[in-house]
Amino acid sequence: MSTAAPQPQHLVVGEILRPHGLRGEVRMRILTDYPDNLPGLDHVYLGRSPDEKRLEKRALEGIRFHQQFALLTLAGCASREDAEDLRDNFVLIHKEQTPPLADGQYYLYQLIGLRVLADAKEIGRIKQVLQTGANDVYVVNTAQHGEVLLPAHAETIDEIDFGAGVVRMSLPEGLLPAK
Repeated sequence: MSTAAPQPQHLVVGEILRPHGLRGEVRMRILTDYPDNLPGLDHVYLGRSPDEKRLEKRALEGIRFHQQFALLTLAGCASREDAEDLRDNFVLIHKEQTPPLADGQYYLYQLIGLRVLADAKEIGRIKQVLQTGANDVYVVNTAQHGEVLLPAHAETIDEIDFGAGVVRMSLPEGLLPAK
């Protein structure tokens, strides 16, 4: 049986694209479904990759939105040259900085590590959730089939039970590889 994947401690909310102006502001591509929550943050973390273990904590001194981007003012970034040094960094928040959601709602990161059951048999554990536009896709590590992709929508998800750590699914015939 597979072991649970650790849930991420930090979540990506954006990627710094380039400096904006001369006073150290940076242009960030927004990579969160909840950009309205960003102005309430007092700090963020910067890293060269979303999986980086050593993140740099920076106070968030200001944020404003321009077109589909966020413009950030970060502590220690007072010039265009300072901002240039931050190009290509990912902007992350600690998962405890996420605001609570309404009952029945959840963040995608909360699915990581949950066991997937289909027809009362364990298929494996969710490793990743891909957002395709049409529907999410669960990347599931299985002992029998390796890594499989399962569509996540109303017809396939029967129940998500965070207390039990289980996603119960009804999978169409032929979706899993033959034994």
